[in-house]
Amino acid sequence: MVRRGMTNPELISTIRELKKKARREGVALWRALAEELDKAKRRRVVVNLSRLNRHTKEGEVVAVPGKVLGAGDLDHPITVAAFRFSETALRKISLAKGRSMSLKELMDSGIPPSRIRIMK
Repeated sequence: MVRRGMTNPELISTIRELKKKARREGVALWRALAEELDKAKRRRVVVNLSRLNRHTKEGEVVAVPGKVLGAGDLDHPITVAAFRFSETALRKISLAKGRSMSLKELMDSGIPPSRIRIMK
């Protein structure tokens, strides 16, 4: 038997909640995050901390529809929301006095969608 499609219940739940919030609030940000997460695993976004460091300023809120890896350094505090984090990335974000959270926590945080940047 060949298994096709997603089997990760956490991923399926996150995509479903993002789509529901997009419909309810009419905010395109949530829909865009859901569509990026709904891709095949090898096409999903992977972002290194060095890229986040280059393209953000202190205090920004960034959403990554995939995984954040710990390659590179972070020299200013930012808030990063992603589906997954490597152990190194979590450690380096906290060392830079930043904050890491899941995409579900981002939806419930009350941060206005206009302040959130999607990083691919």
